[in-house]
Amino acid sequence: MSKNTFHGGVHPNEGKELAQNAPLTPYEPQGDLIFLLGQHIGKPAQAVVKKGDQVLAGQVIGEADGFVSANIISSVSGKVKDIRKCKNAMGSSVMGVIVENDGQYTLAEGIGVECNPKELSNQEIINRVKSAGIVGMGGAGFPTHVKLMPKNPDAIEYVIANGAECEPYITCDDQLMRTYADEIVKGVEIMLQLFPNAKGLVLIEENKPEAIASMKKACEGTKVEVFVAKTKYPQGGERSIISVITGKHLKLGLLPADLGCVVDNVTTVRSIYRAVTFNEPLMQRNFTVSGDGVNKPGNFIVRIGTVQAELVEAAGGLKGDPEKLISGGPMMGFPLANLDIPVCKNNNALTVFVKDEVAIAQGKMTACLRCGRCNHVCPEGLTPQQMAVAAERKNYDRYENKLYGLECIACGSCTFICPAKRPLMQLFKQTKAEIMAAKRRG
Repeated sequence: MSKNTFHGGVHPNEGKELAQNAPLTPYEPQGDLIFLLGQHIGKPAQAVVKKGDQVLAGQVIGEADGFVSANIISSVSGKVKDIRKCKNAMGSSVMGVIVENDGQYTLAEGIGVECNPKELSNQEIINRVKSAGIVGMGGAGFPTHVKLMPKNPDAIEYVIANGAECEPYITCDDQLMRTYADEIVKGVEIMLQLFPNAKGLVLIEENKPEAIASMKKACEGTKVEVFVAKTKYPQGGERSIISVITGKHLKLGLLPADLGCVVDNVTTVRSIYRAVTFNEPLMQRNFTVSGDGVNKPGNFIVRIGTVQAELVEAAGGLKGDPEKLISGGPMMGFPLANLDIPVCKNNNALTVFVKDEVAIAQGKMTACLRCGRCNHVCPEGLTPQQMAVAAERKNYDRYENKLYGLECIACGSCTFICPAKRPLMQLFKQTKAEIMAAKRRG
């Protein structure tokens, strides 16, 4: 285990015991699928199909619109029922393609044709990743082909597969590493072809012993190693990972490549392997349904576009009338009004709670106690106490330029530790959105 750790951080209740030993179970959708055209950072894709078209599994139905964008791929064969605005997990309306699944899963031509990645040029590898529509699948959704094209590939020192999975309750990456360790390692090896001077690492928190054992076995005889990190939230953040491995701090405005690192979630890395080796576009992902509000928490292999209400039923249904539905986990997830939203590339979990702890905390909220605990746990070394004052006063210049508030990664550590039960992370998210909106207006 590494003796290194990052600054700050907290230890929330992990809740992983609910689903950590539930194997990855394939789930086939029963109803229509919804393919949002904005499942990634950057410009939304543009629909290249129309209502009434027949589509095949693996077919591009939304084409990347710009360098920082990503293709949207149909995960089923069937008929396009509609193209209209749909809600995403954050409650925003985005265009989506609704496909009626014919249940045949007929593949588009060329999907599944195997090749030897070692015989491909770097550009051919990147092109396959781009065509597959792969994005960061740990939550960020950054187009992966862009990440694989830094200005100076020779300066990359580490290619890191992120298997930390520090968010409470989520266990699908744990199960992926136990089940598909060989494919993850092969994905890292493909990435290393692009970066001749880099070392391959798979970072896993020490609370996943089965995944560690599985990954270590898969790494035998390769140039990839397992890096076991201390269990602490938010270890899975890129900045935390880079800090632990290199001892360097990734400042605002810098990319991981600027510090010699390329970091991708283990699910993304496996998808790279499948895309490059089998010409397999991103059609499925691993997904956890957990929390005390579902009867049988579990981990699933899900087709992108599946409506999340179906997955609740696959997990045994809801317990009564739970008060809290979260896309993702309790620290960084988004509250849901309902379950009629699709699984997107960057959605890894649905967490359901019988009680709404946020509402309970709001009922106990007091004025700031000036205890400084939020400052102590911030992994970015910020001062949430002062940021909150500036945000509440709409003093955006101080917030951004004096307190460096835009470096906040919205991990929620400050909110978690606050004895006054103040919703600091929510305030900071809103403030950042207002500052960025003002910048766009000029």
